[in-house]
Parts: sequence; C-alpha cells; structure tokens
Amino acid sequence: MPVVAHAGHADDLPGTRIQDRGLAASPRGVRGGVGPGQIGNFIITAHRTSAGGPFRRLPSLRHGAHILVASGGKVYDYVVTGTMTVSFRSARDLARQSAPVPGHPGRLPTRAMITLSTCATPEDHARGNYWTDARGNPEHRIDKVGVLVAVRAT
Repeated sequence: MPVVAHAGHADDLPGTRIQDRGLAASPRGVRGGVGPGQIGNFIITAHRTSAGGPFRRLPSLRHGAHILVASGGKVYDYVVTGTMTVSFRSARDLARQSAPVPGHPGRLPTRAMITLSTCATPEDHARGNYWTDARGNPEHRIDKVGVLVAVRAT
C-alpha cells in the first residue's frame, strides 16, 4: 500500500484527506515523525473500516510480527514490540503516540522505530462509545509499535 508523507501530525486534516483516498499517511516534522529507517518514530496512519480498510487487520498483528516497508530502493524490516491504545480526548495519549520514542514523550530516540495507527471504531462501538472528533475519528486508536531490525536492498 502506498504511504504518502505530509507535513503535520497524526490524524490532522491533511493526513485524513490522504487516508480518505484509501492510502496510508505519514506525518513528518516537529509534530509528526521521521522517514523509514531514520532514528525516531516513523508514524503511519490508515483507515481500518472505511476507504478500502488498508489497516483492517492491524489489530491482529502480534508481538514479533514483521512489518516490511519499501522505500528508496531499500526494504526496512521492523518487528512489532508492543501495542498502545490512544484516546483522542487525551493530550497525554496523543503525545505518547507521536513521541520520538513511541509511548515516551521527552525521551530522546536512539534507534529507528515505527508506529502503525488505526481506529478502534468496532471496539468503541461494542462498548457503547460513539464519540467522534470533528473529522469523524472515534475516541480510541490502536497503535502497533516496532523497532527496525534490518535493512536490505530491493
């Protein structure tokens, strides 16, 4: 699936417009993340239940699963190390998601990491939580976090 980089932060209007086209969005810069293979948090967001659902199976990714990202003639191999649940109603949670070290705002990154993020709409609705923000994002997101373990040429 194509990943489109944009200046901004996770789930802002530019990123939402990219996701609404069935693509994945990757925020870059001060409030976003870094590119593939770079030291810090490579954030990718995509829809799960709309726009073709490119991240429909993201919640089922298990600890140890490999995430392969092809970019610039290289394949970056990340391994899932954990899962975070993020609330759009919590500034603290949103800071954890976009931190250079996922889950740890203020910590300086020392390695390349990845955060794959999608909505928790089915889970929220099952609990009777129908809250959404101005862009239709449900309260919670499911984030899979991983670390870069290898890079190879394509």
